[in-house]
Amino acid sequence: MTKTPPARTRQALTEEIIACGAIAVVRLKSADGVLRAIEAIREGGVRAIELTMTTPNAVGLLAEARRAFGDDVLVGIGSVLDVEQTRRAVDAGARYVVSPVFRRAVIDEAHRLGVPAMPAGFTPTEILDAHEAGADIVKITPAEVLGPAFIKGVLAPMPFLRVMPTGGVTTENVGEWLRAGAVAVGVGSALVDAKLVAAGEFATLTERARRMVAGVEQARRGGAR
Repeated sequence: MTKTPPARTRQALTEEIIACGAIAVVRLKSADGVLRAIEAIREGGVRAIELTMTTPNAVGLLAEARRAFGDDVLVGIGSVLDVEQTRRAVDAGARYVVSPVFRRAVIDEAHRLGVPAMPAGFTPTEILDAHEAGADIVKITPAEVLGPAFIKGVLAPMPFLRVMPTGGVTTENVGEWLRAGAVAVGVGSALVDAKLVAAGEFATLTERARRMVAGVEQARRGGAR
């Protein structure tokens, strides 16, 4: 039995993700320190957090994060590959579902449960296919092998696409991706470095998050960096 869809509409959640500008991707080999890392990132101003299914006890941690932070943190689930993972995550409180691939069934299930779906695409055809299947935002990954120029090139003939590059995004280059036309970015180890978490250096995570927020704000004001 699935829970009642979240009070905020799927569209409202999508717009909130876009307003955040950056999603911190939490992919760790241990569950230890995950909640403290989320707290540190939030203190730095990054409110959107993607807990990946590859993190041990990801669904349980997601439920804990929802209880601990409520709507102050927009927690979603990542690395989702099938419908069952989608259901479990949304039951636990996931506000959006991110996938490293394009699976129409995952999009349909996320939408049935009332949350945004962000499948991945790599080629212009895959990105358009995901969009036409109902993707709220299309994740482009691994973005580091493509670069911001690819985003700009794809959007030139298809400006209606909402894309989110993930991979290779840093506090130094986030503005380049946004100015190329991305509606948001996914940021992994450039924010949530596993070694920093293991060492308990959460203040560094907070500072990185602050720099990421500053980069997003500067890019959206039209400033160079």
